[in-house]
Amino acid sequence: MQSKYLLVDKEILPAYYERVIEAKEHLASGRAKDVSEATKMVGISRSTYYKYKDYVFATNSDTECRKAVISLTLYHKSGLLGEVLNVLSSKGANILTITQNLPVNKRAHVVLSMDVSGVVGDMTAICDALSSIQGVSGVKPIAIE
Repeated sequence: MQSKYLLVDKEILPAYYERVIEAKEHLASGRAKDVSEATKMVGISRSTYYKYKDYVFATNSDTECRKAVISLTLYHKSGLLGEVLNVLSSKGANILTITQNLPVNKRAHVVLSMDVSGVVGDMTAICDALSSIQGVSGVKPIAIE
């Protein structure tokens, strides 16, 4: 099945598509208090804005995301998960979800999903950094997108 989306150079599109995106940015940033003001600022009609606002989007660092999922086992020690999260944050990873099982035999299985678009380097360096934390074992990347 084919995607219904296309990636198109804006040079071949009518200018009002880009102006709709600009108007949305004015609204999101607070530079415009309402749609009327935003559309006047960019020079399009309100009807053009409403017609296309749900169909045109800019690609930027806010919408681009590389995701990774890793699995690890933590010794049941207070503050250990926080230490793991601090290491990930220092490497540029942004945590999206944390799933942690109850500790059994003083070990808890944890699965972390994260946005790694801000990470410099590869997942091997992150896994090595996590493995070096005392009380962390079994660090395995599950998926990287």
